[in-house]
Amino acid sequence: MSKYEEIETFVRVVEAGSITGAAEQLHIAKSAVSRRLKELETRLGVQLMQRTTRKLSLTDTGEALYQRSISLLADWAETESATINAQTALAGIIRVAAPLSFGVAHLGPAILDFMKAHRDVTFDIDFNDRKMDLVAEGMDMAIRIGDLPDSSLIARKIASVSMVAAASRSYLEQHGYPKTPDDLKNHKELRYGYRRTPTWKYRAPDQSEGQVEMAPRLLATNGDFLRDAAVAGEGVIIEPRFIVYQHLEAGSLVEILPDYEWPELTAYAVYPPTRHLSARVRTFVDFLVERYRGTPYWESRTPPGL
Repeated sequence: MSKYEEIETFVRVVEAGSITGAAEQLHIAKSAVSRRLKELETRLGVQLMQRTTRKLSLTDTGEALYQRSISLLADWAETESATINAQTALAGIIRVAAPLSFGVAHLGPAILDFMKAHRDVTFDIDFNDRKMDLVAEGMDMAIRIGDLPDSSLIARKIASVSMVAAASRSYLEQHGYPKTPDDLKNHKELRYGYRRTPTWKYRAPDQSEGQVEMAPRLLATNGDFLRDAAVAGEGVIIEPRFIVYQHLEAGSLVEILPDYEWPELTAYAVYPPTRHLSARVRTFVDFLVERYRGTPYWESRTPPGL
């Protein structure tokens, strides 16, 4: 057993939070992971982890070794990558987590274009709106839209994302066209299920600010489904423009209160500081930043039709 494998296994166990998780990431048996940890502790003559039936926790010595090991593995990976990939095309796998609606409609085409330009790069993509632990689940990076409460992540802005209120023309003809945000109190909302608050803040044309809350007609964790429900005349949505822009252009949805501003979101590429950023991941992030530079195509405006 090499010292490198012992250290790599130790770091994987810490980051995955369990021997089982580390075994899955390393594609080896749990018994092999346990054996490597035991051999590392025996060779060093110290206890690195305290094991209970529910969790593993680092000793002070283990924490110190973990911090040094991160740098060691990152330096080795960079040296190895530079040696192997010097004068050659990018190669290897990129594991990406992305929100479903943005991922399929907008990130997907970008990934396909990147793959055409870099034939030796492969992708493993998790399209899911849940917030995952990138380190524990072995992801290289993620696309996140909105606030970034986890300050430990390194983030690069990809694009600004405006929000738009919309409904079908048939719904508005039946229930009335809102003239101010307060009028929305009389309407039913098709609400995104992962949203943490039911209240919407807004800025009026005179720059005054306010907030409004609508009663929910439908809650769902997918923006495309909510958009389709709005097209079917079931209520009002306030969603990222990248989900509804084609329906606004086609007229199946009508923008409500276009002179009012809803909170703007930001799309980020994020990755953990403890994960060595390979050349392929860095190149892909640069590619996304350049692709969405300026005003993204989904931010085009069409007359509201009111």
